[in-house]
Amino acid sequence: MKNRAVVLFAGVAVLYLLTGLLLSWNVSLNILVIGLLSAIMALGVNMQWGYAGLFSTGIMGSIALGGLAVVFVSAAPVPEAFAAGGWQLILGLAVAVAVIALAVAVWKYMPHGRTRALLVAVILIGGFFLYRAIFDPAVTAIESYDPATYGNIGGFGLNSIWAWPIGGLFAAIAAWAIGKIALGLREDYLAIATLGIAEIVITAIKSEDWMARGVKNFINLPRPWPVPYEVDLQANARFLAFCADWGLSPVTASTLAVKGMYIILFTLVLAILMWLLQRALNSPWGRMMRAIRDNEVAAAAMGKDVKRQHLIIFILGSAVVGMSGAMYVSMLGQLVPGEYSPLRFTFLIWIMVIVGGSGNNWGSVLGGLLVGWLWLIVDNAGPLVAAALTAGMPDGALKNHLIDVAPQMRLLTLGVALLVVLRFSPRGLLPEK
Repeated sequence: MKNRAVVLFAGVAVLYLLTGLLLSWNVSLNILVIGLLSAIMALGVNMQWGYAGLFSTGIMGSIALGGLAVVFVSAAPVPEAFAAGGWQLILGLAVAVAVIALAVAVWKYMPHGRTRALLVAVILIGGFFLYRAIFDPAVTAIESYDPATYGNIGGFGLNSIWAWPIGGLFAAIAAWAIGKIALGLREDYLAIATLGIAEIVITAIKSEDWMARGVKNFINLPRPWPVPYEVDLQANARFLAFCADWGLSPVTASTLAVKGMYIILFTLVLAILMWLLQRALNSPWGRMMRAIRDNEVAAAAMGKDVKRQHLIIFILGSAVVGMSGAMYVSMLGQLVPGEYSPLRFTFLIWIMVIVGGSGNNWGSVLGGLLVGWLWLIVDNAGPLVAAALTAGMPDGALKNHLIDVAPQMRLLTLGVALLVVLRFSPRGLLPEK
């Protein structure tokens, strides 16, 4: 197993080296940055599926909540918008939480019967109208302040690296609420429920301009410490002297340097996460989770609280995914809600886990790096390959069309790769021991 892992990781490293040599190092490092982020996302999904057998398709929602945390933590504050309705908005949200908590307490502590159901209905309906009466005017006031530029409350203006754990916390809180409702469902119903909830999260982010400008997109988010902007490097005398000594273009060198810093940061996070997950997997808790996954009835008979453990692993896995979502947005410097699609941020992550080998943390990392490379290399190499294959064709609409659609061959490429892996290694490239 160790020799196989070394060979496979070496093979993936060769792919990235060849990309740098044959295309450009900028492309290779850019794909590596996304591959490292994808590996972290895959680790979170592997915790839920590989450890506990929870089939969740709500990955996209956790990633989006992580990205939203970057806006709240690091966006520049908008004092005028907050003064217009910020405190009233917070009061409305507090009322909503209090109403839900009161309804839950009544349902839990009152005796069963029609009176309990009627009282809960009255609390929820009345609380909803009270919440909207407070919340809606506040939102209108905030979104009315310079909507072309702001129209939102902004954030705390902190460095975006602090948003990474906050993004994990946002996703964990959402996972707790979802898990309390949906984890009792059968696998297929759980998948449908989590996918639907993820779509609700994306719709809310798109619709509520006061949070993150909705579909207008939130740009100019600060980069995580200590990553600088390329233009700042290009204005740095020491950096320019270094480029002159080595005969490098300051523009190219600054781009590569920034990507290298992201790679170091993301690799450090991945290494810490792998160390923690490997220790957890090999601990008594990890063995208990695998026992629950393999036979819930037997584990329950031995006194294990299956539902509670499922909720714990669901929260932890979502927290890891949410943190990766915050890392992604802090790297881009913008939140684009329209970018979140189930194909890219749910099913592609699942392919990474399946190809790498579910239940094996190293397999998830391998799957993230390999599938991430396959997903992005077609964008860059696809048109070149199509141009070479159609070189003998006469110029015209057909030839141009084949070259234009070459980047879309990524779906066929991933499908073939997945079929090959499932045919010759059904448990993944690095299966669980």
